[in-house]
Amino acid sequence: MSTSETISTELLHAQAQICNYIFNFVRSSAVRCVLQLGIPDVLYKHEKPMCLSDLSAELSVVNSSKISFLPILMRFLVQSGFLNQHEDHYFLTPASRLLVKNEPFNVRSFLLFTNIQACSKAWHELSDWFQNDSPTPFHTAHGKSLWDYMGEEKPRVLGDLKGSGNLDFIGGDMFDKIPHANAILLKSVLHDWNDENCVRILKKCKESIPSRAKGGKVIIIDIVLENPKERNEFVRAQHNMDMLMMVLCGAKERTEKEWEKLFIEAGFNEYKIFPVLGLRSLIEIYP
Repeated sequence: MSTSETISTELLHAQAQICNYIFNFVRSSAVRCVLQLGIPDVLYKHEKPMCLSDLSAELSVVNSSKISFLPILMRFLVQSGFLNQHEDHYFLTPASRLLVKNEPFNVRSFLLFTNIQACSKAWHELSDWFQNDSPTPFHTAHGKSLWDYMGEEKPRVLGDLKGSGNLDFIGGDMFDKIPHANAILLKSVLHDWNDENCVRILKKCKESIPSRAKGGKVIIIDIVLENPKERNEFVRAQHNMDMLMMVLCGAKERTEKEWEKLFIEAGFNEYKIFPVLGLRSLIEIYP
């Protein structure tokens, strides 16, 4: 291949790459549409591949003229790896199963939340946020924090829930007090907060657990950032979450060194990291 042909090929690939960047929003929008139409639930209920005519007959598409556009949506989802196709029949992938209502580990709520208008508007303020004094892009978009916005949208009902067996629900503010326990679990909590607030939370945890000799520890399930130069689904998901935390909360995901700094500032003496949960790790810290 000549030099000019090589340059032309590189240019064409670069154009395709930029095109895919421009239309990245299409994938999340299409997946949200599929969830709201109920496609994953219909495929799951039938427990076998379905042809488009049978599938469309069970969907909440009121206007029959819209049915002719379903092949476009289905083609896109197959190409994106969200659905599988064999001849003219479609079936779920492991990823699309995570949007089924009856799937115990489903992420439906998370997908719908990140695609609501309030969150989308925050992304449009990202460049302005870098040039203003607002604490977060979300605050730039709405004049309030994500937490204040959510508090206004839905009542705080945790304290009214009733436990059973060895499970109790206790309403309160983790910045004021955390109930005493031998071990405290923080699952995807600390990445919502800046370093100062993380240290405050961890100090409250330390006050509420016994010494290490008596079994005291804090268990954290959260992301430990890997090298962004790595090209795999886990690392890509980690850095997507890193961007999300910045935009919505003015917070971040953290490298091991950044985690270690928090632990030391909060008064913990030792930690162990177990990278056993895909994009997340299990971290144990000891007083």
